[in-house]
Amino acid sequence: MEEKKEYDLTMIYDYREHPDVIAGRCDNCGNAQFKSSMKDGIFLRECRKCGMKKII
Repeated sequence: MEEKKEYDLTMIYDYREHPDVIAGRCDNCGNAQFKSSMKDGIFLRECRKCGMKKII
């Protein structure tokens, strides 16, 4: 049986510390659609379904 992790969606996770469980999919909900933004040289990816954020 697969263990489901609970992610704190108020946090911004770092990809180096928390790589994708399934490449290109949100760890929290499995969605493959993201909105991306760039600020101060930091690439931020946000899941369109649940809002989980990762610095890539």
